[in-house]
Amino acid sequence: MRVRTLDDLELSGKRALVRADFNVPMRKGRITDDTRIRSTIPTIKALIERGASVVLMSHLGRPKGQPVDELRLRPVAAHLGGLLDSQVSYAHEVSGPAARKMVDDLKPGEVGMIENVRFDPREEKNDSELARELAELGDCFVSDAFGAAHRAHASTVGVAEHLPSAAGLLMEKEIKALSWVLTDAQQPFVVILGGAKVSDKIGVIQNLLGRAQRLIIGGGMANTFLKAAGNDVGVSMVEDESVQTAKDLMARAADEGVDLRIPVDGVVAKSFDADADARTVAVGEFESDDMMLDIGPKTVDRFKEALAGAQTIVWNGPMGVFEFDQFAAGTKAIAQAVAESGAYSLIGGGDSVAAIEQMGLAGEISHISTGGGASLEFLEGQDLPGVKVLLEQE
Repeated sequence: MRVRTLDDLELSGKRALVRADFNVPMRKGRITDDTRIRSTIPTIKALIERGASVVLMSHLGRPKGQPVDELRLRPVAAHLGGLLDSQVSYAHEVSGPAARKMVDDLKPGEVGMIENVRFDPREEKNDSELARELAELGDCFVSDAFGAAHRAHASTVGVAEHLPSAAGLLMEKEIKALSWVLTDAQQPFVVILGGAKVSDKIGVIQNLLGRAQRLIIGGGMANTFLKAAGNDVGVSMVEDESVQTAKDLMARAADEGVDLRIPVDGVVAKSFDADADARTVAVGEFESDDMMLDIGPKTVDRFKEALAGAQTIVWNGPMGVFEFDQFAAGTKAIAQAVAESGAYSLIGGGDSVAAIEQMGLAGEISHISTGGGASLEFLEGQDLPGVKVLLEQE
């Protein structure tokens, strides 16, 4: 897969319209995690160095097509200005006169930001008129929002039909890392999947079963596999409609010689609560009102054993209810094992990334994806609309 890059654009003296992903967590107007903002800075600086002015656009939250004061991008513009040590101009409109004036006033090397694109109801409809209006704000389009690449919106796809387009440095890095995993991953290749729902990961399992030698299933989704294997999991969350699918996947793994591992013990409680009384129980010995909220120590050992000697590891989703301290041990143990593995490691998904960062292990991971849903769809083998528009024509 070859996408057009910044080297394919004429940038000197041009206005670079950049779709970034500044969908950052905020509390009372303050940004609580600026990882996504920092991740786009290399692209912004590269554009400035090449003599362009930079016009940034992004979404924030889910304003449902209308202005919402607490979802305005002004705080993001101010924060970015601090990181760049230069002013970032801000327009309170998406594509109106204020946006056009701000863009017209920018000089080469200067940066501006338009308002939250999802304030305009046409954005999520990939409206052609909005795409044209956005395109008028730039001379070329740079897509650096991998986290939104699975959405066919006006600012991610539509605008590319009107301007010379290319991937930013972050987008390019994401595509290269994920493509390598699908085509050239070194063996043994181990996939770790967790999180709540099997249904969210079925496509990934189906696509990677033929590539990976070992598959580890943890988190809430493991309950469905445990039930499919004939175990009583008490009142643990189970997707009954996916039990047969889980059976089929386990049978396919066996037929193809894939080492598929599910929990052999779990940390259970009687209620979904941070202060619930927790105890470790072997699979098959759950009481009728038990719910499994983390993998147990024997399971951790089995999963770590599966990671031994791995050359490539992909991890998406926590092993338990990571937000509750007493049910976070499994996720933390797997995070430590992945970091110490020496394998090429790719991690996506909010909680698994949070575990790595919380433990100070991010520097030991080969690639941390900025796009949860986008990375999952990529690993499923789907064509992402926001990537497809950047592909070099054969």
